[in-house]
Amino acid sequence: MLKPHVYHPHTTTKTLASPLHKPFSHGTALAFPPFNACSSLGKTAKPFKARVVPNKIKAEVDVSLTDEGILTDYTVKGVVTVKQTVGGFLSNLGLSRGLDDIQDLLGKSILLELVSRELDPKTGQEKETIKAYAHRVKQKGDDVTYEAEFKVGQDFGEIGAVVVENEHHKEMFLVEIVLDGLTDPITISCNSWVHSKFDNPQKRVFFPPKSYLPSQTPSGLKRLRKEELQALRGNGEGERKSFERIYDYDVYNDLGDPDSDLKKKRPVLGGNKQFPYPRRCRTGRRRCESDPESEAKSNMFYVPRDECFSEVKQLTFSAKTVYSVFHAVVPALQTAIVDKDLGFPYFTAIDQLFNEGVDLPPQEGNNLWREILPRLLKAISDSDNALRFEIPETMERDKFFWFRDEEFARQTLSGINPNALQLVTEWPLKSKLDPAIYGPPESVITKEMVEQQIRGFCSLEEALEQKKLFVLDYHDLLLPYVKKVRQLPGTTLYGSRTLFFLNPDETLRPLAIELTRPPMDGKPQWKEAYRPSWHSSGVWLWRLAKAHVLAHDSGYHQLISHWLRTHCCTEPYIIATNRQLSEMHPIYRLLHPHFRYTMEINALAREYLINADGIIETSFSPGKYSMEICSVAYDLLWRFDHEALPADLISRGMAVEDPDAPHGLRLTIKDYPFANDGLVLWDILKEWVSDYVNHYYPEASLVESDDELQAWWTEIRTVGHGDKKDEPWWPVLKTPQDLIQIVTTIAWVTSGHHASVNFGQYTYAGYFPSRPTIARKNMPTEEATERDWEFFMNKPEVLLLLCFPSQIQATTVMAILDVLSNHSPDEEYLGEKSELAWAKDPLIKAAFEKFNGRLMELEGIIDERNANKDLRNRNGAGIMPYEFLKPFSEPGVTGKGVPYSISI
Repeated sequence: MLKPHVYHPHTTTKTLASPLHKPFSHGTALAFPPFNACSSLGKTAKPFKARVVPNKIKAEVDVSLTDEGILTDYTVKGVVTVKQTVGGFLSNLGLSRGLDDIQDLLGKSILLELVSRELDPKTGQEKETIKAYAHRVKQKGDDVTYEAEFKVGQDFGEIGAVVVENEHHKEMFLVEIVLDGLTDPITISCNSWVHSKFDNPQKRVFFPPKSYLPSQTPSGLKRLRKEELQALRGNGEGERKSFERIYDYDVYNDLGDPDSDLKKKRPVLGGNKQFPYPRRCRTGRRRCESDPESEAKSNMFYVPRDECFSEVKQLTFSAKTVYSVFHAVVPALQTAIVDKDLGFPYFTAIDQLFNEGVDLPPQEGNNLWREILPRLLKAISDSDNALRFEIPETMERDKFFWFRDEEFARQTLSGINPNALQLVTEWPLKSKLDPAIYGPPESVITKEMVEQQIRGFCSLEEALEQKKLFVLDYHDLLLPYVKKVRQLPGTTLYGSRTLFFLNPDETLRPLAIELTRPPMDGKPQWKEAYRPSWHSSGVWLWRLAKAHVLAHDSGYHQLISHWLRTHCCTEPYIIATNRQLSEMHPIYRLLHPHFRYTMEINALAREYLINADGIIETSFSPGKYSMEICSVAYDLLWRFDHEALPADLISRGMAVEDPDAPHGLRLTIKDYPFANDGLVLWDILKEWVSDYVNHYYPEASLVESDDELQAWWTEIRTVGHGDKKDEPWWPVLKTPQDLIQIVTTIAWVTSGHHASVNFGQYTYAGYFPSRPTIARKNMPTEEATERDWEFFMNKPEVLLLLCFPSQIQATTVMAILDVLSNHSPDEEYLGEKSELAWAKDPLIKAAFEKFNGRLMELEGIIDERNANKDLRNRNGAGIMPYEFLKPFSEPGVTGKGVPYSISI
């Protein structure tokens, strides 16, 4: 930056002509208009106020001049916006609040320091910062404004950062800092909790929106950039405090609670060969007395402070829904439904959940139920505490949708678990498990069984050759746990395979279900195949077998497709990004929106959903072995390179590469709504990431020489996913193309993949017979006694109801799925709003506008596809249109909308 100075032309009018350059490289230069600098000015510097109106942007700058006309300093006003939060307001009552009010009155609320971009050219050292206290000036709504004035010397140069110290006794949520009085006001978006100096003396640093690769960091900011990353990494010691921002790794050793009950001891997931797993955020809590390998429970589940829900999110989602479901609704249901094993006596009793509801015990004060679950409570009298569930749209369209085989098959392509179906490439179907332990590996689904149902279309060999046979295969994943699960009360388990045939109209037809029990308790292996039937006994056996498969699919969906592949595997990406990539790094700024709230919702899951005796263990078939199965799936199935949608489809045989086909892939099933819409979204994402990456990395050498970037990718592979660090399939990171693929994969997982498996949960599983989470009774053909068989023959419907979840299991899961399917009012949808850093760069701004435009086009493409009568997997009588990958949505349970991040 050029220093501001005055030159003296040989005229009677002296003009300040040399411009004071922009304080940031993205701003407009500060230019001073001509003025008379009379030689009679005294030796004492006198103020001069220059009014500048370039490009119709008005700014006032106080300038001081000596008698020689040399510019000595100018005034910059810092305007700080702080959000008055509900939590802050409640926690600030009392003595500390009074002390903070005094600080406000004294005008010493926040200490700000301006940092120069460049080192002092004379000394080679950092220039002295310019300090000023910000004082409170006004409040509008929840926004409190503080102002400070800085006298900036002529040699200071461009401002490269603002250092902040919170003089209050309580933390504050800093929204933004605006440096005004320059030609172009500079906005620094903070959106960060700033701790009190009394909690931690270390000051906070905030950088302007301009992004720099490490090698391009201005000399005056290199130390701050490095120290900020060191502060975020911590030292790996001690228990984390709620106000801290430290990102570190740990294993999943906090799911159990052996100190309260030894039956709640759970194995450590991660860091061992038996149960490999991704890493979570370290909390540093003490170890359990009864099990030194387990971390003890405490009143706080630490997440880095800036990963916590915003106040809007807390009020509409967290504080009033999730926490309340766990703390109030679930206990109330347990009180209302005394017998935890009690099932539904008839199907009309299930319907009553949507009509009469469940009577909950009365709550004192403020009509708690109506406040925390407004969607679940219909307009009823104040004296009525009935929990009435909304009727899912699937039920509104077709009350018997869940009963139909064609819907059972269709949901494998356009339901909430559309990424488990695989192409059958070999016959007969065979297990890969050890036959000495688990029995004969061959399936009992025979060629004759298949050809009886596809006769008239083709032979088995032709079906294989023409790629018309598909399978849901949970056999090898579940079979090793059958004996263990069957020792738990109130549940049972099989290994299962479900075979489908692709009809000429691109719909799927279920052909057979195979259920297997391994050798156990002195009994040999048992397995049986069930088929659609035209006889009542066969029909009811088929329905019971479907209930088992649906329970397996529900567990796989929740534990693997949803929790493992999105929530769990993303947490190491978030930790590594904050530890290794500076806030100034362009890739940090690209990825940051994709990580919003994920660590907080993951902490909630560890506390209430996947913990010992939590919702998953008490409501899903595998019970306390659920997370062990999740670990096994991570070991056997998870590959980073296959998390990219095209690679995922290819790996399951659902697509092959074809340069002449749209998206470079030819789908095995042409009418595959998840893949059809997902590939368009993948391409849109990849184009945006490509434009962004290529802008900052025009040469491959910049990728290889980027120390932060290389450390980031190394840490993800060797620490965050360290149990798989030696796998050969990890992508290398040497070129911009490598980086584009890696970043697009992460962005897809957090946006499109998560949206496709999350926001339709209440739609498809809100009526639980459609997707029961647990099967509680064995098949009547598995060594049934004469009495058992007689019961089945006389009351098959009752046996199906007994197999379904109990009343407490069903209602608990329904309440939680309603909450988890909900969009918060502050949801940030993919490509809807630009980040400040993107908007400041003209090329990135243009790329983002193209990104937004293509997403708007996708909305129309999906609408057209849903209206196409030839696409029978998304159009037809009573069929739900496929909207899970429509980018935008209004708040609520809508079954559409793709947020940037895994925020629920």
